[in-house]
Amino acid sequence: MGKKRENRGFVCENCGTRVEPATNGSYRNHCPACLYSKHVDVLPGDRLNPCRGLMRPIGLTYKSKKGYQIVHECLRCGARKVNRVAVDTVQPDDLAGWLRTLHGEQ
Repeated sequence: MGKKRENRGFVCENCGTRVEPATNGSYRNHCPACLYSKHVDVLPGDRLNPCRGLMRPIGLTYKSKKGYQIVHECLRCGARKVNRVAVDTVQPDDLAGWLRTLHGEQ
């Protein structure tokens, strides 16, 4: 399966947001509104992981060559994965909103 085929929109299973495909040459693998992802890949883009659990955003990390990445933890199997923060694309990630929810703000 090619990247173009797997870079498609979806409806977030956590918050219901309609998510558009990424327009920056990357895969869209998490919701830009709530930052939740879904445990679907063994290798990036293959969609071969049978778990299919929701992955909750639990933190941010920074790598000099990849930039900021969201740390996700699967609510079903406990696996942890990192995904690049989506910037310079339609529907960029709402990191500020996510940080507000962590601190109980509206």
